[in-house]
Amino acid sequence: MRKPIRSLILCLGCLVALVSCGPGGQDRRTPLTAADSASMKLETLNRTISEHPSDPAPYNQRARYYLLERQFDLALKDIHKAISLDSRNPAYFITLSDIYLLMGRPGNSKEALESALKSDPSHTEALAKLAKLYLIMKEYPNCYATVKTLLDADNANAQGYYIRALALLEQGDTLRAVDDLKKAVDYNQQYYEAFVQLGELYAMRKDKLAELYLNNALNVHPTSREALYMLGMHYQETGNFEKAIATYQRLSKVDTTSREAYYNTGYIYLVYLRDFPKAVSFFSEALKKDPTYAEAWYNRGYAQELAGNYKQAYADYEQALKVHVNYDKAIEGLNRLDRLTR
Repeated sequence: MRKPIRSLILCLGCLVALVSCGPGGQDRRTPLTAADSASMKLETLNRTISEHPSDPAPYNQRARYYLLERQFDLALKDIHKAISLDSRNPAYFITLSDIYLLMGRPGNSKEALESALKSDPSHTEALAKLAKLYLIMKEYPNCYATVKTLLDADNANAQGYYIRALALLEQGDTLRAVDDLKKAVDYNQQYYEAFVQLGELYAMRKDKLAELYLNNALNVHPTSREALYMLGMHYQETGNFEKAIATYQRLSKVDTTSREAYYNTGYIYLVYLRDFPKAVSFFSEALKKDPTYAEAWYNRGYAQELAGNYKQAYADYEQALKVHVNYDKAIEGLNRLDRLTR
């Protein structure tokens, strides 16, 4: 039932620090669309650059705007202009690094971060991004060395501990990774990703601390589908079925498309609580979300079989085979029904 542990590699998009500057003078009676807001932001940046062509900062801001819009050529043009006006500002090389990374050019991204660090060897943002990049490239010794430099510059840098924890996990050193994750949340009590990672690691051990860390994650992001699913699975796997069902109900409200919230609830009623009519109803809800959900067809059929509704069970097993050809469990179910109804 447990889903595979989520990927430890950071999403590339998380490396990009997006510039936000909302338009002013907005009429609340006619809300701006996202396209209108973006257009106004670009117009403001264009006007600022026209009025102050020797100021590198607006070029950097426009480069980040183009990065958000994935207009990489325009982003590169602007950031190179900013660097030509001020080649000692690490922030501009960080923007250049982000552009190259999203273009799929990690080597160039690394070079840009190294240029940022030439200007300021203890620049914490550049060090953190370089450590992440080494993690993505699986260059673990370089990742650890960069994190050490980062933590030497700022011993309370939660991100440094988190990055090192991910590297340690990828190399199988769970104990040291947990220590670093705990340091990350000690230094930043809003560190959602670290709380989730701790919650998952403790849930894999069926340790009650999983509940604490996942609830902390939900305190930071109350509508997190990821944390709710993990918490529900933790309750389910440790036999706290009432809390598991309540958590899955909460998940179904947060994510109205979630098939797993209904499927897992049905599974609890089928396997643990032996309430077959309720199991059928929840598997039916899962199938409304995804009619190709072979496991839900099978388990609804199995619940019908255990309730003695052989005709409905037969139909569900057949449907499971239609969406998953040669599905072993469905074949076994049909064979059982053939023996039962001879």
